[in-house]
Amino acid sequence: MNEKTPTCCYHEDEGFSCSEPAGSSGLCYWHDPKIVKDKPEDIKNLENFARNGGMLRGLALKRAKLPGIDLVRHHQKTGFDMTHAELYRADLQGAHLFNLNLHNASLMKADLRDSNVHCANLVGTNLLGIKWNGAKIENISTGSKLKQEILALEAERVGEKEIARDYFEQAEEIYRDLRKAADREGLFAMSGDYIRKELTMRRHQMPKYSFHRIISKMIDIFCGYGEAPLRVIGFSMGLIITCAIFYLFTGLNYDGKTHIFEMSNDFSTNLYLFFNCIYYSVVTFTTLGYGDFTPIGLSRAIAAIEAFTGSFTIALFVVVFVKKMTR
Repeated sequence: MNEKTPTCCYHEDEGFSCSEPAGSSGLCYWHDPKIVKDKPEDIKNLENFARNGGMLRGLALKRAKLPGIDLVRHHQKTGFDMTHAELYRADLQGAHLFNLNLHNASLMKADLRDSNVHCANLVGTNLLGIKWNGAKIENISTGSKLKQEILALEAERVGEKEIARDYFEQAEEIYRDLRKAADREGLFAMSGDYIRKELTMRRHQMPKYSFHRIISKMIDIFCGYGEAPLRVIGFSMGLIITCAIFYLFTGLNYDGKTHIFEMSNDFSTNLYLFFNCIYYSVVTFTTLGYGDFTPIGLSRAIAAIEAFTGSFTIALFVVVFVKKMTR
């Protein structure tokens, strides 16, 4: 009586299991981390394994030599699923990885030069030290936060400052590499998003409440490190309305009469006064200074601050807008 051939013992908590024949280690050839896949026939064998419905999740391809491999699932809306795959230092030069799902995988120090990673799912993937030169990275998905960024925030939350700083440094390096790769490919909108992330990671490495960190945070809030002109517009509108409210309660002079909020006034009168204050705030912010309204008392200090901030903000908007439009 023939004994039943043992199957690969690779299993995930999500319920995925490999049914390939197991070797002496209890794992199949593709899931055994002790076997380095560097043989010339491994490229064609892995392509056939994928196309024949083999289990690609959790593949152990550490230091594998797979240049030019084609792992594109042709004529399908979804790509092959290589979730949790280990591709540390894998040679994937010129590889075709279009629409590949590498969720929570590791591409640490992998060689992706001249490869096609278009539309790949890289959410939760370790992207540290990848060689991106010449790689096509349009529409890749890296998620709202990198793996190292999530780990850094968690370490920071529990008070592990040194560990958090190390992860923030790694995240900064990854965003920098992605930004350079996007620049080389002419993907300037993507590059702008990554430079904001890069500078944010750098800010997190600074001492909390330090002067440089506060300035960096303010620049991020006001203009997204020069990548978000709409933030400048939003700040401008917020400042105009805020100053108008102050003018309403501190008073303005118009034609020899004081315009100021009074509880005894009816609603329409106070509303009319508020719209006048909005008008004066816009005129002051843009430094037009028509002279029909003049500040009195504390309104003078508010007007001076608004005028100074307004001239600076308008100049900032021009710089940020031109930077975005000339890319």
